[in-house]
Amino acid sequence: MDDKESIGVYAASLIKDGQIVGLGTGSTTAFTIKELGRRIQNEGIKVYGIPTSFQAKLLSIESKIPITSLDEHDIDIAIDGADEVNPKLHLLKGRGGALLQEKIIDYNAKRFVVVCEERKLVETLGKSFPVTIEVFPMAYKKVYTSILHLGRPVLRIDDRKDGPVITDNGNFIIDLYTSVTDPKLMENELNDIPGIFENGIFTCKCEAVFMKKGKVEVIKSK
Repeated sequence: MDDKESIGVYAASLIKDGQIVGLGTGSTTAFTIKELGRRIQNEGIKVYGIPTSFQAKLLSIESKIPITSLDEHDIDIAIDGADEVNPKLHLLKGRGGALLQEKIIDYNAKRFVVVCEERKLVETLGKSFPVTIEVFPMAYKKVYTSILHLGRPVLRIDDRKDGPVITDNGNFIIDLYTSVTDPKLMENELNDIPGIFENGIFTCKCEAVFMKKGKVEVIKSK
């Protein structure tokens, strides 16, 4: 197994029989979803999944994981990836464009487990990835202007079609290139701007799982 698969499989082992699971989006969580499907088939555990994206939903169905919703159940544990993780376990997420549904599900989980590679651990968020912002299309120009003082905003363009990337919710993505020195402040400041549905700064309590020198390491929020 490579590191991503090892981390994803380990995260699936944290899920207990009878739990409701938030199923994240991305390459590492894909291994978690596949392993959870294997456990359901081979071990007979009974769980329900709440996917964070259409991609995660399709993979969950393929893996024969029963699907439910927040309307019907609370979430016992959410397992999701991250683009960057700082020492306080604040996160940058949203490279896959699923940040709105990810934040709703991850913030409402009783336990939030972040699976990531060791290289994603950084001192300051924004080192290698932008702050992703999901924006109502009608408001994107006003939002763009409103965040210029925070860094360099770029409307995300889809290289496989003409025009902007469209999220699962029918919105645009603006990537804000900046250094996030105060994640909680910037998270709230961005969400106060009309037209922004959500941003990819995550400051809720979580635990991070990653590989270090061939062994699984776990760090929990204090």
